[in-house]
Amino acid sequence: MKVRVGAAATVALASLTAVACSLQAGQQASVAPDPPETALVSDPEAEVRYVDPGYAAFGDQHLTTVGVRRLTESQYRNTIADVFGPDITINARFEPERREDGLQAIGNVRLSVSTTGLEQYFSVARSIADQVMADERRERIIGCQPASVDDRACAESFIKSRGMHLFSRPLTDGEIDARLAIWSEGAQQKGDFHEGLKLALVSLLVDPEFLFRKEYAEADPADPDAHRMSGYTKAARLSFMLWDTAPDAELLEAAQSGAIHSSEGLAGQVDRLLASDRLEQGARAFFTDMLHFDKYETLTKDPGTYPKFSQAVADSSREETLRFLVDHLIAQDRDYRDIFTSRDTILNRSLAAVYQIPYPSTEDWARYTFPEDSDRSGVLTQVSFLSLFSHPASSSPTVRGVKLHEIFMCLPTPEPPADVDFSKVQALENGTVRERLDHMTNPGCNTCHAISDPAGLSLEHFDGLGQTRRLENGQPIDVSAKIGDLEFSGAPGLGQYLRGSPLVTSCIVRNVHYYGAGRPFDYKDAAYLAEKGEAFASGGYRMTELYRSILTDPDFYQVIIPDGAGPDDGDAQALSDKPATTGAGQ
Repeated sequence: MKVRVGAAATVALASLTAVACSLQAGQQASVAPDPPETALVSDPEAEVRYVDPGYAAFGDQHLTTVGVRRLTESQYRNTIADVFGPDITINARFEPERREDGLQAIGNVRLSVSTTGLEQYFSVARSIADQVMADERRERIIGCQPASVDDRACAESFIKSRGMHLFSRPLTDGEIDARLAIWSEGAQQKGDFHEGLKLALVSLLVDPEFLFRKEYAEADPADPDAHRMSGYTKAARLSFMLWDTAPDAELLEAAQSGAIHSSEGLAGQVDRLLASDRLEQGARAFFTDMLHFDKYETLTKDPGTYPKFSQAVADSSREETLRFLVDHLIAQDRDYRDIFTSRDTILNRSLAAVYQIPYPSTEDWARYTFPEDSDRSGVLTQVSFLSLFSHPASSSPTVRGVKLHEIFMCLPTPEPPADVDFSKVQALENGTVRERLDHMTNPGCNTCHAISDPAGLSLEHFDGLGQTRRLENGQPIDVSAKIGDLEFSGAPGLGQYLRGSPLVTSCIVRNVHYYGAGRPFDYKDAAYLAEKGEAFASGGYRMTELYRSILTDPDFYQVIIPDGAGPDDGDAQALSDKPATTGAGQ
């Protein structure tokens, strides 16, 4: 079996292992001086081969790497919690993710890890290993009681079982032997079985096989000239998409037995994951990505303009939207289109102050329904959207309109020309923003503003924090809008427009598909996406049915073999003396 490997990644792993040993020996730690942004970057010319025991039933299969993407922060945290327990603390900031075609799940395909990021991963790995091997946890997590400092069987059992869940596949003989060598040397030096195992665990946690999600293709037994996605890759796709974490034991078993390749076996696993309470975790991760909630990292508001704004309000607004979407789409399994018109929400006391309503409960969070004559109607009138897509001291119909089209309709807007004069729009003391936008005379702006501004102007009864208002600079705010031949007024009218737009439903289908596939939009997928859109409609526009339709379709697991990749015709060589590693490139 063949795996493409980055030479820098191999050096990085060796360096980290050396660092781990030197730290435990009380020496000065240092990382090999690879140039920035080269660590863990794939070298397409380098390759190694290994035998994966999970495919023993199929003989000496050849695996080809067809996709690699870096774990997100939530996937990293969730996997650690699943493998070692939810009480493991991770105090760290992860390197930024990259957004492409509207989703970080697509942009992460292009991410590598810088030297600084590698050091951060190593620091986190040491902290996790310290906690795992702490007296109060290690007996439960290791799963065996070492008979002596050199109890190889117990060490190997731990490395195999935990390594399989971290890598989402069984470890190769070479990977196991490498960790056993680290354990043995550390245990002998320290005279402590657990200190040695701690070093082996660190090396697993900093291995690119854990930090990156690798996707493999293998020869299709039904057609030797064709390829199919490997069973472990299918299992990982399902789990990371629906649960935002690595596959559990049952998924791994379905992969190893080959059951996941049958229609019945695949459908059974999809139904099991959809029926689990953990679907909420996956849905939260998806909408966090789709709604650009990474922007909360840089959200600021002018305290003089918005004295009610605080970090508590920011955190609460994010949580409100996620709770609302999970409740509406997962718990109640309702129509996706209704998220634009529903007057229901789930809020806390901090948000009640912003919404200018009495808090209806003594609990931390409570359900609330805005009255029919309220301007609040749907997710676009929640504090999250209104505050994220505004300026620090004012609202912005243009930004709101642009993001509405980008996020919910998959319609990107070009960047403005470099010579735009924003002075009239930014003169906040003059009239209303509608009047200021009307005075923009740059002809290069008119085409885009004619698309983005009407939707944004219909939300102008909400200021830059999301509070209700009726006047701007003492003048009544006009929230009428016209898009195409449709005229409407205010947020309720905008919500009805979006609810009836076919672009909205086709966009969520597209986002779900590419979030799971982790690749950019391809016009070749148009017929497939149209078919899924029809299934979405016939299923009542329910997210669970959309997930099921996509994840049980063999087309979702089709592989694209990179140029130059394929089974190696050279001499077969099982890699039994060193671990297989990979980088971030394809």
